[in-house]
Amino acid sequence: MRIVLAADHAAIAEKAALLEALRATGHEVADLGPFDTTSVDYPDFAAPAARAVAAGEADRAVLLCGTGIGQCISANKIHGARAAVLWNDASAEMSRRHNDANVACFGVRIQELDDIRRLLSLWLETPFDAGRHERRVGKINALDAPASR
Repeated sequence: MRIVLAADHAAIAEKAALLEALRATGHEVADLGPFDTTSVDYPDFAAPAARAVAAGEADRAVLLCGTGIGQCISANKIHGARAAVLWNDASAEMSRRHNDANVACFGVRIQELDDIRRLLSLWLETPFDAGRHERRVGKINALDAPASR
């Protein structure tokens, strides 16, 4: 799977650990930064990652910040991105099964790295159930379509 990975300054170490783990399991991963702990603004990293997914340049994006919330809000501003903050097994699984989430967001100040790894693995392995959920995802996509603005 083609994955883009981005963070903010709070999550440099965790991003590096996930990059290594994802590549070790055979994923093609692009690291969109940042690359040091100098303070940055998370929308500057969430937007390019979400755009890569929306454009089909990547299959999924993984975003990290202090809580995951800022990255999630930023990513969801991009037409075609469906971002979710993953905090437990149910949120990881159902964001894929029912919402076809293509961007996973995590908070390194409120989640342990081992939990993030586990939730990310579950999220990546969980398929979209389609069926009745396709209609709902279509409606989500229509909400952020340029014509609806």
